[in-house]
Amino acid sequence: MATESSFPDSFIDQDPQKALEALNEALLRDSDNAEWFCQRSYAQILLKNYSCAAEDAKIAKQLKPNFPLAFMRTGIAEYHLNHYESAHVAFTQGHQLDVSDKTFEVWIRRCEEMMGDQTQYSVNTQTPTVPPVKHDWYQTESQVIVTVMVKNVPKDGVCVSFMEKELSATIQLVSGDNYNLHLHLLHPINPQQSSFKILSTKVEIKMKKTDAIRWEKLEGEGQESNIKHFNSNQYPSSSHYTCKWDKMVVDISEEEKNENLEGDAALNKLFQQIYSDGSDEVKRAMNKSFMESGGTVLSTNWGDVGKRTVEMTPPEDVEFKKY
Repeated sequence: MATESSFPDSFIDQDPQKALEALNEALLRDSDNAEWFCQRSYAQILLKNYSCAAEDAKIAKQLKPNFPLAFMRTGIAEYHLNHYESAHVAFTQGHQLDVSDKTFEVWIRRCEEMMGDQTQYSVNTQTPTVPPVKHDWYQTESQVIVTVMVKNVPKDGVCVSFMEKELSATIQLVSGDNYNLHLHLLHPINPQQSSFKILSTKVEIKMKKTDAIRWEKLEGEGQESNIKHFNSNQYPSSSHYTCKWDKMVVDISEEEKNENLEGDAALNKLFQQIYSDGSDEVKRAMNKSFMESGGTVLSTNWGDVGKRTVEMTPPEDVEFKKY
């Protein structure tokens, strides 16, 4: 059995999935351990998660630049991703660090053979233009959601690493290239309660907030003086809160409509769908009632709210005060 300071290859060979889980827990405690990143890369290779294996090996190289095994893991992962030139570079650099390891020479020859085959088949062909990848983000009371707009990503083609104030993601594109996203987050997140999922039109990354505060932006250094706390017991007043429903409406695919949301996220999605599917009068009614009532009334009846000023109607246990 592996200890906290040692994860031998024999332990990883025996049960790579169990080893992967143990290494995940270890790296949450010590994210600067190059050996553990290298060993997790080995477990990912055995599980055929080659994109994640390459990402872990590259982190190990950054933490320990003269670590030959990190170059070996990088090369093997890149080789299985059909990135033979990158693999060749990694094996060559690793061999220079450890000339006694003949395994590097075997892999270098394999890469050269595959590169030769690729050159033969690529004669008189043109490399297709890869469209730029876009990402966007939004937030709920408890989560920050980053959406990467890429289609048809394979199930094992995404590797995401969550840290307290950093997000790193590697996504395999249809072209075979990798899209890398690295963000320095404005506020801390809970890595253990964060997750991602692969849909047919996008990759959705959900990060659990450690505090129920509204993020002014996705990246940067948090400014305590600008923090706005969510308050589930009170409705916001119109003096410091506005809502432009037009900006909230996006094209909602059938896939997104079928997502099982809960709490505020489900309620917001319902309001967006009502607004998106509504007539011009419904949209005017929603905008007018929400703005005039300070967010305490949301009506779709233009015949009613169009004739009057909508008064603020807070819940019975809430007292409205003007500041």
